[in-house]
Amino acid sequence: MKKVLNLFDFKQKVNYRTEILAGLTVAMTMIPESLSFAILADFPPLVGLYAAFIMGLITAIFGGRPGMVSGGAGATVVVLIALMQSHGLEYVFGAVAIAGIIQILVGLFKLGKFIRLVPQPVMFGFVNGLAVIIFMSQLEQFKIKMNGEYTWLTGTPFLIMAGLTALTIGIILILPKITKAVPASLVAILVVFILVLVFNIDTKQVVDIASVSGSLPPFHIPDIPFTLETLKIILPYGLIMAAVGLTEGLLTLNLVDEITNTKGNSNRECLAQGAANITNGFFFGMGGCPMIAQTLVNLSSGSRARLSGIVAALTILVIILVGAPVIELIPMAALTGVMIMVAFGTFEWASFKALSKMPKHDIFVMLVVTFITIILHNLALAVLIGVIISALVFAWESAKRIRARKYVDEKGVKHYELYGPLFFGSTTAFTSKFDVENDPDEVIIDFAESRIADMSAIDAVNKLTERYLKQGKKIHLKHLSPDCRRLLHNAEKIIQVNIIEDPSYTVMGSSEVS
Repeated sequence: MKKVLNLFDFKQKVNYRTEILAGLTVAMTMIPESLSFAILADFPPLVGLYAAFIMGLITAIFGGRPGMVSGGAGATVVVLIALMQSHGLEYVFGAVAIAGIIQILVGLFKLGKFIRLVPQPVMFGFVNGLAVIIFMSQLEQFKIKMNGEYTWLTGTPFLIMAGLTALTIGIILILPKITKAVPASLVAILVVFILVLVFNIDTKQVVDIASVSGSLPPFHIPDIPFTLETLKIILPYGLIMAAVGLTEGLLTLNLVDEITNTKGNSNRECLAQGAANITNGFFFGMGGCPMIAQTLVNLSSGSRARLSGIVAALTILVIILVGAPVIELIPMAALTGVMIMVAFGTFEWASFKALSKMPKHDIFVMLVVTFITIILHNLALAVLIGVIISALVFAWESAKRIRARKYVDEKGVKHYELYGPLFFGSTTAFTSKFDVENDPDEVIIDFAESRIADMSAIDAVNKLTERYLKQGKKIHLKHLSPDCRRLLHNAEKIIQVNIIEDPSYTVMGSSEVS
């Protein structure tokens, strides 16, 4: 019994009332988002609800920490839009399953810690780009399909759609100033729903998009050819979806850690996300990842255990089974208003305040990531490019820090005291510090304030040694740290660097290179 309790992290006393109410609140906020994201990608709405149920339940039970909520998130859905348009829904299911396998591999090999490599400017750009995509996609709801083409609504239909959307946004903005007892987005949907129903207002509803009536998620093997060509099609999307899901998920996990002053398990979260996405691929779900907005709603409702996530997932399933006739009557204007507010809530407005304080290269990285996200709808590629640019900038700045203090002692030996790291980016500056032709017959390079970091640094030392040898001069390496000496020793078979103890200099790490 204790093992079961440990699995569900019910080690502390659980406030069942708080957890159940938090779960119900989260479910009500997840339903409109899941429907809207599914409609955004041209999926059947039921596919979004199945994803919310499957992701929510599996990650609530097995995820990396209590309190975090997963569902059919926009970050991962956006990745699949192009695949849906080019190859259809069955290929999407295949890509979702592939993403799950990749995420499980990341968890098994304990690679979740690498989320720390994503710099803050990259995250600003990522989140801002995602917010713009979500907002722009809502404008599509103001179009109607006529003669096979989408055209903008005009006249009364447009005014009704715009008015109901504005009413939804107004309620979401104003209600929290009055009370926070119930989710503002849920109240907004109910108000607009009742208004349309009572006054029989003619406007677009969920049923006009697709039916959400359904049963338990059916087992379904993706109807795609199991060939290498198919794998070539779905693997890139699976990789991108896995990367985006893990990036958003692990960042959300870190956020919850900070709020609750506890520590989650990133690798366990990777495994749970992977299992949930594989299940989605075979049970008619569009997949997903942790959702920041719903997680914050859950925490603000007082939840600190896994029970709330389980309640939220089961509530969504009940709605699928018996509540479809009501859900289908929800006006699309209400969902559009909710999603517009989600977009505004997702956008990192603090990034504008940081512009005056951020270095120019960080601003450049943020803008590049934002524009790539918006233009290509490829969040993983945007993050990858942002990380690469940030790494190159860091390498460039670090390379400029290497310098040398030079002096000749009473014995006529010239000393070079190095400061700063010696790595691939600083090898050129390192080499330029030495005057091989005019130096005396014996030279000491002191690494007390420096270190040899990589193969490029070893090669630079080796080439410098060869230049001195051609002049008939000796060079000594002094104050090498144990890891530097180990690195040089490991490279002996590749380059001509011999590490020996030098009795002339009784300091640890002295060596002669011949």
